[in-house]
Amino acid sequence: MSLNSKSSFLNRFGPASFYSSALKIALPVMAQLLVQNLVSLIDNFMVAGLGDVKMSGVNISGQIIFLFIVFLNTVCTAAGIFMTQFSGAEDKDGMRQSFCFKLWIGIFVAALFMFVCMAFPRNFLSFMVRGNNQADAILDQGVQYIWIIAFTGFPMMVSMVIASSLREIGEVKVPLVISIIATFVNTFFNWIFIYGNLGAPRLEVRGAALATVIARSVEMIVFIIYMIVKKPPFAIRLWDLVRVNFSLYKEICARAAMSTCSEMLWAVAETVTTALYNGRGGSEVVSGMSASFAIANLFFIAFSGITASTSVIVGKSLGRGELEKAKQQKHWLLNGANVFGVIMTFVGLMTIFLVPIVFANLSEQSRTICRNMIVVMALYMPAWVYINGQFSVSRAGGDTMLGMLVDGISNVFVVIPGIFIMAKFTSLGPVAMYAIIKAVEFPKIAIASWWLKKEKWLVNLAAK
Repeated sequence: MSLNSKSSFLNRFGPASFYSSALKIALPVMAQLLVQNLVSLIDNFMVAGLGDVKMSGVNISGQIIFLFIVFLNTVCTAAGIFMTQFSGAEDKDGMRQSFCFKLWIGIFVAALFMFVCMAFPRNFLSFMVRGNNQADAILDQGVQYIWIIAFTGFPMMVSMVIASSLREIGEVKVPLVISIIATFVNTFFNWIFIYGNLGAPRLEVRGAALATVIARSVEMIVFIIYMIVKKPPFAIRLWDLVRVNFSLYKEICARAAMSTCSEMLWAVAETVTTALYNGRGGSEVVSGMSASFAIANLFFIAFSGITASTSVIVGKSLGRGELEKAKQQKHWLLNGANVFGVIMTFVGLMTIFLVPIVFANLSEQSRTICRNMIVVMALYMPAWVYINGQFSVSRAGGDTMLGMLVDGISNVFVVIPGIFIMAKFTSLGPVAMYAIIKAVEFPKIAIASWWLKKEKWLVNLAAK
């Protein structure tokens, strides 16, 4: 590389102090999610000791939880656009209104989650194992688990609303500490209830669910105590819940509608594709695929890191009216995302060595599927990290059209039809199907780059 080309390459990046500030936001968020995902991995490790069928039952139940989290996270993200910009403008009333919006919608989403889990769990779960030759056995375990896990809806909602709000104002360490507490609680009660230690009954999959309910409840209580004692700027009093700023709520809903639609289309596409992967064999496919995601979540934390740092840095600059600065930060962050994605590929490949340790009790077929899936997902990390950065820049300024344009259209017209065609007309295994269908990410990046150049995201919402 010549001196001039090297200089040109380096000019695409910001100063070290800028990336240091970004990492101060990203690393605690990533650490918090790492802790949470370790909880999931510990759950999988303990349940895997019960065999392929029981682990499969727990993991198909996880698909309902996945849809719930995506829906709730979309609501938090939409209101979080305003929370971050109001924080940059030091507008406490706007921050409280954004927080109340999250709570009201969160209550509805949590109630819906609980209803689905308790009213017709088998009907929903049966979709996830259609075509699987051990479907009935897997469903029996899944129903036992989901009936108890339904009670995590409200604690999870409260914790997510408070944690996301803290991150959006730059307070990223507190959610990390509280997640560590919840992790220890969950692990301890898993050990007690799954296998029946300390004189407790051996509850197996029901024990895993019960431990999660206890941990989520403790997490919620600690978050509430923190809010009461420390009173962050978005902290509310009870009467604030009925003091509704309808014009702001209308604006948030307008921004949320598009992002909610695109995110839920993505979540539905993931659910449909997972169901079709599960139909390519027996419990070894379900457990192998779910085991791979349990491990992949350890390096998927990169997505939240890039999202949090981009949203806070760009969002606060926009909220202060520093539009040219926000444009420069966008370039620095996205170029940094390229490097970060490559680093996370190597981190992902290293996690393969966890498979024989964590999932030693699964069948060899399950472990092979798990290892192959981890390799595929690790190789896609640069593309995924970059496109998450693109979406975060867009949403920082309230431009939610990008998600619908890229994610919504690709899922409806490419991913879902493509996966059905492969399932119907080929004998490809689940890993090959996954690897092929995820190639859609590359045209998505090109479309997103074109859209960002229009600068529809370059808006000071706090001023509006």
